[in-house]
Parts: sequence; structure tokens; C-alpha cells
Amino acid sequence: MTTTEPDFFRVERHGAVVHLSMNRPQRSNAMSPAFWTGLPRLMAELGRDPSVRCAIVSGEGRNFTGGMDLSAFTDIARLFENEPGRAAYAMREEILALQEAFNAIERVPFPVIAAVHGACIGAGVDLITACDMRIASADAYFAIEEIHIGMAADVGTLQRLPKLIAPAVAAELAYTGRRATAEEAKSFGLVSAVHADREAVLAAAFELADAVAAKSPLAMAGIKRNLAYARDHSVADGLDYIATWNGGMLRAGDLMAAVQAKMAKQAASFPDLLAKD
Repeated sequence: MTTTEPDFFRVERHGAVVHLSMNRPQRSNAMSPAFWTGLPRLMAELGRDPSVRCAIVSGEGRNFTGGMDLSAFTDIARLFENEPGRAAYAMREEILALQEAFNAIERVPFPVIAAVHGACIGAGVDLITACDMRIASADAYFAIEEIHIGMAADVGTLQRLPKLIAPAVAAELAYTGRRATAEEAKSFGLVSAVHADREAVLAAAFELADAVAAKSPLAMAGIKRNLAYARDHSVADGLDYIATWNGGMLRAGDLMAAVQAKMAKQAASFPDLLAKD
């Protein structure tokens, strides 16, 4: 099944895997207002569908994304034509709303893979740092370019990137806005693999997604939730949390299905999670 979101995304369903492709190639997939409303809406819809077990985010055309559409800054600038206190309050509310677009990726119970090619600039880095896994093509490059327009990145990069790579490297990239190559990103640990070109990185993303989708969705949801919890808490807190999680959600059904399939040298089959109202 293939549909086109007229606002921003091309959405394709491949069994248990959903492919979300930013579909504004003539503008290097610059994130228009339709992106900021479309992404959280799609994630919420997919999160309510228990048959979805993995998602891939990519971009059409030459680049993954050039970041936020500069036209969005025109609307933001108009805020400051108002009384300063009220303008500042409205600005804060606007930033929090933009952050929610990427927070939505962390809330879904399945992994999300970023398949990056070409430019991944500004808010593109915010996007991929919210994803669970990242792979790139050899021509990909990454830049926290907000510093070039006199601002600090404010929708996730400065909070998530230092948890993914060495904080000193994250700081250097944020302060300078320089472009990091795909090979550098792999050496930093930002991406786990580099492939020849866009077609190769998409093929690798689908191979990875299919492998993920074949696993227990209950276990996958537990892994995702506990990785996020461990990122934001101490080791002791994380250990306590996983003990409670598995104490409540580890069930014999998935365990036995996996063990029996392994013994029979067959692929296991796991039921979907329950649908949300």
C-alpha cells in the first residue's frame, strides 16, 4: 500500500514496516509547517496500530533534509512585534510544540530507523537523534548549523546528541556548525553503518527493519522504553526499572515461542500488541 500525505510525507507500508519519506525534494525536504504537524500526527497514528513493528524515516531527492524551512523564521520573527513578555512566552510555547514532533518518535512502542543520505542539517540532526537507530550513505554529512544564524539548537540536538556521542565532540559540532562526514559520524558512534549511496542505505534500512519486525513486539517495546529510561537516569535506577518492567511484562508465551523456534531452526511468530482505543 502506498499513499501520499499532501502536506509533507510519502507513506509506504511494507508488511509490519512503515516507510516515512520526506517528500519535498525540490526544497531539500526543508521542514515546512506541514512537517511539524504531520510527523507527530503520523507517529501517533502508527503508535496506535499494533501491526506496525518498525518505521524508517528517509528523504526524497538529493538530500535527507536541509533542516527547518527558513520561511518558518518569518512567522517567529513576527512574535517579537508584540509586548516583550508576551512575545517571550509565546516563543517558548512555540519551541515546546516543535519539540513535541520529535518527542513523538520516542513515544511509539517500536524502533524508528533514520536512513540518511546527502545533507542532514539543523533540525535534521534533531530528528535523527530522536530515532532509535541511524545509518547513512557515503555522501551524507551532518551539521548543527543553528550557530550560523545566531541561535542555539532548541528542539533536541543539544539534549540528545551528548548522550549518543562523546560530549566534547557534540560541543565542537554545536559551537562551530561544521559539517561532519558519514565516516566521521560512524567513528563518533552517531551512525552504526555507512553504505554506498541512497539506494544502498534504504536497502540496508529495510533489511534492518525486517529483522527487528520479526522479533517479539513486547520485548521491543521493553527495550525501547528501558534504553530511553537508562539514558536519563542512573545505572541503579535503570536496573531497578528493568527489574520492575520484566517482573510485570515478561511472559512465557513469547519466551517459549522463541525457544521452540530456535530449537526447530525456524523463525518464531509473535502476536501483535493490543490495539489502542
